[in-house]
Amino acid sequence: MAKLRKWLLSGLLVIVPVAITIAVLQWIIGTLDGTLQILPAAWHPDKLIGVHIPGFGVLLTLGILLLVGAVVSNFVGKKLVSWGDIVVSRIPVVRSIYSSVKQVSDTLFSESGNAFRTAVLVQWPRPDVWTIAFVTGAPGGEVTDHLVGEYLSVYVPTTPNPTGGYFVMLRRSDCIELKMSVDEALKYVISMGVVSPANRG
Repeated sequence: MAKLRKWLLSGLLVIVPVAITIAVLQWIIGTLDGTLQILPAAWHPDKLIGVHIPGFGVLLTLGILLLVGAVVSNFVGKKLVSWGDIVVSRIPVVRSIYSSVKQVSDTLFSESGNAFRTAVLVQWPRPDVWTIAFVTGAPGGEVTDHLVGEYLSVYVPTTPNPTGGYFVMLRRSDCIELKMSVDEALKYVISMGVVSPANRG
């Protein structure tokens, strides 16, 4: 029985990651294939080829992203985006949603953004209990009027799902900067400490 249990666990360790990876990829490809609906029916690959081949939506999405990126990267494109932002900011309800989403996306995807740039070790949720967190910036606005000293804005992820977590402001002196990369730190969090980053000394 002990050997059967060992074989079962070994099989699960191989099959589960593969099955979940395939399921996630299928979901992503299926979702992106939905972008084909913006094409005229006569241009759909299924009609042109006669056979459904998953993945054409991924290519179309990449093409659209590259095209939009190329357009908005020049002076005229930046002006058009700026005018579009002004128009949207005058629409009630829409402006609050758009501005919030834009601020988050600018922080996460901008080349000059500073989100998740540094992994730190902090005491959470109480003293002498340590966890890995990510520096997202520094407190700003009215908040700084109530903070004495130098503080950091820190995101404390949950395990094993790092998309849920807590935003806290901690003293810089209470945050120990780690030499590991953000990717290594995320892997460490997601694996619940099983996959340890290499010691960089």
